[in-house]
Amino acid sequence: MKTMSKMMAASAAIALIAGAASAKELKYAHFQSADLSSPKHAAALAFESCVEGKTSGGIDVQIFPASQLGGDSEIIEGLQLGTVQMAAIHDGPISAVYKPFSVLAIPYLFEDHAMAWSVMDGDFGDAMAEDMLAKTGIRMFGVADNGVRNFTNNVRPVAEPKDMEGLKMRVMTAPVWVALVESLGASATPVSWPELPGALQQGVVDGQENGVTNIVNASLYQHQKYVSLDSHVFSWHAYLMSDMFYQSLTANEQLAVEQCVETAKVIHRGMTAAQDANASAILSEKGMEVVPVSPEQKTMFREAAQPAVRAHVVEDIGAEWPDRLDAAIDAYRAN
Repeated sequence: MKTMSKMMAASAAIALIAGAASAKELKYAHFQSADLSSPKHAAALAFESCVEGKTSGGIDVQIFPASQLGGDSEIIEGLQLGTVQMAAIHDGPISAVYKPFSVLAIPYLFEDHAMAWSVMDGDFGDAMAEDMLAKTGIRMFGVADNGVRNFTNNVRPVAEPKDMEGLKMRVMTAPVWVALVESLGASATPVSWPELPGALQQGVVDGQENGVTNIVNASLYQHQKYVSLDSHVFSWHAYLMSDMFYQSLTANEQLAVEQCVETAKVIHRGMTAAQDANASAILSEKGMEVVPVSPEQKTMFREAAQPAVRAHVVEDIGAEWPDRLDAAIDAYRAN
């Protein structure tokens, strides 16, 4: 009996080793810190557990947080080459590779989270995912919140567009974000995400624009005194996968990935939206001076920025995607 038990244990060990050896490695990159207060990381951990459970370990998810695999351009290149299998990446870098994504940088489009989610989860988001796949070889499963973007700076309170004049503002690395800031009278300096805290600390720029999650997660509040709650853009993190890797999966593995992204997306959205809803309390507690923006002042921002940014987007990518987005928003309002 002992000999039989040993043989069975040995067989089980061999099976485990064989299973581990045949597991498909999925490198998953994101840019937030590796703790459960970070929506990206909490969602990534949920994805890991979900996929490995549904595939019985057939896919080995390895999470690389905090830019461990490189900056945004390196990660996107890795997705196209297949050296990185999956990533959650923010809008600016995506727009630099897939220009139509820049349509989402047109400011003051969405009235609330429900509207933004409905548009991106509907026909508009599906069409964009199909087009991105065809043009880049990167598969977009969906989007979660990167936070409603607000302006911060270390010079003065900003309550109206005139208060932006002369400020040096960091923007994401895509031209559309330059157009947004310059339409309000500030100067724009593109800076990649990993370099942003240093740029603020060293005074390379006076300010930046981001959601509450990123302001807190990267400790940007340490170098910024004022935050203006103008909510100019609903920013996104896209769940992206190398199509080469996706096509290497079995049908059941593909289904598991798609289902588990949905789980991750719900967690990610919920955490980020909760932080947005409590922006004033969270940032005040961090020592920032919160500048409320009234509906009348927000209208002033919209009238200054929206036409200029839309014109830039249309010039860059044509009118098709801006028109599609307008139609999707109109359809939501009509329901």
